[in-house]
Amino acid sequence: MKKILGIIIIFFVFALCIKGCIKADIPENDTKINLSETKKEFTYPNKNKNVTINGVHYIQSQAPVGKFGGELVISTIGEGPKTFNPCNSKDATSSEMAGLMYDGLVSTHPATGEVMPQLAEAFHIEGNDYYIYLRKGLKWTDGKPITADDVIYTYEEIVFKGLGNPSAMYAMMINGELPKLTKIDNYTVKFTTSKPFAPFLRQLSYPIVPKHYFKPYSDKGASAFDAFLNPNTKPSTIVSNGAFILKEYVAAQRVVFERNPNYYKINLNNEKLPYINKLVFLIIGDTNNQILKFEAKEIDVIDLKGDNVARYKQQEQNSDYAIYNLGASTGTLFVVINLNNRTNKEGKPYINPVKQKWFQNKNFRSAVDYAIDRKNMVQNIAFGVAEPLFTAESLNSIYLNKNIKGHPQNIKLAKELLQKEGFEQKYGRLYDKNGNLVEFDLYTNAGNLEREAIGVMIKQDLEELGIKVNFKPIEFNSLVNKLTKTYDWDMAIMGLTGSPLEPHDGINVWASRGPLHMFNMRDSKDNTDDRLEWEKELDTIFEQGALKLTYSERKPVYDRYQEIIYEENPIIYLYSPTRISAIRKKIKNIFPTRLSGILYNLDEIYIDSGCPVKENTRSGK
Repeated sequence: MKKILGIIIIFFVFALCIKGCIKADIPENDTKINLSETKKEFTYPNKNKNVTINGVHYIQSQAPVGKFGGELVISTIGEGPKTFNPCNSKDATSSEMAGLMYDGLVSTHPATGEVMPQLAEAFHIEGNDYYIYLRKGLKWTDGKPITADDVIYTYEEIVFKGLGNPSAMYAMMINGELPKLTKIDNYTVKFTTSKPFAPFLRQLSYPIVPKHYFKPYSDKGASAFDAFLNPNTKPSTIVSNGAFILKEYVAAQRVVFERNPNYYKINLNNEKLPYINKLVFLIIGDTNNQILKFEAKEIDVIDLKGDNVARYKQQEQNSDYAIYNLGASTGTLFVVINLNNRTNKEGKPYINPVKQKWFQNKNFRSAVDYAIDRKNMVQNIAFGVAEPLFTAESLNSIYLNKNIKGHPQNIKLAKELLQKEGFEQKYGRLYDKNGNLVEFDLYTNAGNLEREAIGVMIKQDLEELGIKVNFKPIEFNSLVNKLTKTYDWDMAIMGLTGSPLEPHDGINVWASRGPLHMFNMRDSKDNTDDRLEWEKELDTIFEQGALKLTYSERKPVYDRYQEIIYEENPIIYLYSPTRISAIRKKIKNIFPTRLSGILYNLDEIYIDSGCPVKENTRSGK
């Protein structure tokens, strides 16, 4: 009989009760939310408008007018941001916080997925030419104007050179060629691609940075640029353009932002947004502490995991919070296997050559896949508030390959696959055909209790095959360093964010030279002559898929890439949690969507404390 985690079994019966009724009890809020104070229904999307006041070209929000003032306190799990440089962020926390400080030329509509102007006031496409018209009158936080020179610098000297996080560079390449960029005038630029390129317009959401502030560091090279805007940077020295300005960072405790008083978004009364004076991120070690903080009213928003959903739902009616069901996660949760069989500078293999042979073996990887009990994970870790996942695209992706049905755990088949490759179980332990005990390390990031529970279950599942797994939760930065720099790891439980609208955003993972090609990482000096046949096919797929311009043309191409991953198992997908959030009722202008979540519009959100707040200065004065 399979072992069940002791900390989980207490909640098992309670979880089964909610599993059958979760969809009926929690409204799936896509575009319509009732505003209790007006008893009117406000529908998002309403497209923003362009409004010019005193020569400044603003974005006018169409959300209901709110109150200025107050603070919103949210939380982040882990060690906090690794950088405030938006061009160098490689983790979700750093990217989220940098995203508050720096805007791109375009953004994505939170409900429809449509590309919307942001720093750009407008854009149009003529063949392979993309004309971008910047808003006039906008300024950096140090008072200097935002112009085409900043756009040219950001792309030509950072993105196209692969400084910081090179993922954007890979995403913009067409057969290894980057677009051309031309300055038309101080507020107009033109990008020219070598061929029609379906994902290109979305790539222009990359944050624009101030040339006068960033260039002294980018000129010094990659090392200096990577260190630029590290967490020890004095907040008052940072020059940015986003809705919020960094006010304070206290390591392992909190990150505090304050509103940018000269942000270029206004409300229906032409008052400058955002409404909130202060935005606080508490840095919390794990999800248990996060729950305690929410219940103590120290934080205002929380993503609920399965075991807490039933309890919070029962208490909702008499509480100060509301619960929203945001549908399946837009990210993916998986086990990645190290297929790297290259050697380091000293000529030594990155991992034990014996393990290399196991991991390179397709039947070995398939045996691991069949041994994993996803149903058990869904029931006992996610408490039924999730679905098994077998594809590289998330369950809410418009490119999801629905022909991939997956499979239940099958220990018998897993053993047969191993026997085909000469593996043999003796006295409860598995040995390869050369008599080597099958034993390896499984890593994940410490403090993420969900992933730690997954690790324990996978360890138990693989014990049924006789495999000895050494499960090792470690600090997140150390884990990322292993996966992308030193390559000295065996298997790891990880997660990635993703876009349900654009598979090409995953090219940094699937391209053989991609900076997140974790299962077979290559550095910039490695050639690709050693590509596996299916790696070559993945390269071709992501080159071709971006050049096809219609959904009907692209869908079969991206269906095939999902089939390859499912068949080859370099990454084994586990399950997709249902995103359920609780948020204080005092927080208004909340319009949750499946695509963007619940806090995507922080510049429009306000706090209704019941007390009148002095009107903010109008943008036109």
